[in-house]
Amino acid sequence: QVQLVESGGGLVQAGGSLRLSCAASGRTFSRYAMGWFRQAPGKEREFVATIHWGGSSTNYADSVQGRFTISRDNAKNTVYLQMNSLKPEDTAVYTCAAKFTASSYVVYREAHEYDYWGQGTQVTVSS
Repeated sequence: QVQLVESGGGLVQAGGSLRLSCAASGRTFSRYAMGWFRQAPGKEREFVATIHWGGSSTNYADSVQGRFTISRDNAKNTVYLQMNSLKPEDTAVYTCAAKFTASSYVVYREAHEYDYWGQGTQVTVSS
């Protein structure tokens, strides 16, 4: 089993930055693809970003492209989401997820493709 715990959420003004962290424990973390998803009130969960286990390939939703950066430190079993130029529409609960035995040929953008999920952390961007 894998346990994921997010941290780093909070309240920030529009244009500001936050860095989310997701610490993993359990199975070997380096062989997982990791993703970030978010869900705002009244909306479905949406894909934000993903990174392969090797850390060399990333993919982003159009809405965050150029503003958010996903990275991972396998030695620390941690994945990060650096969020810059935040907008009020970024307000949501952000959740990290792990895909076990991920293929380097596949970009995982769908929630159902992931095996393990964290509890989520609230990000609120004020205008």
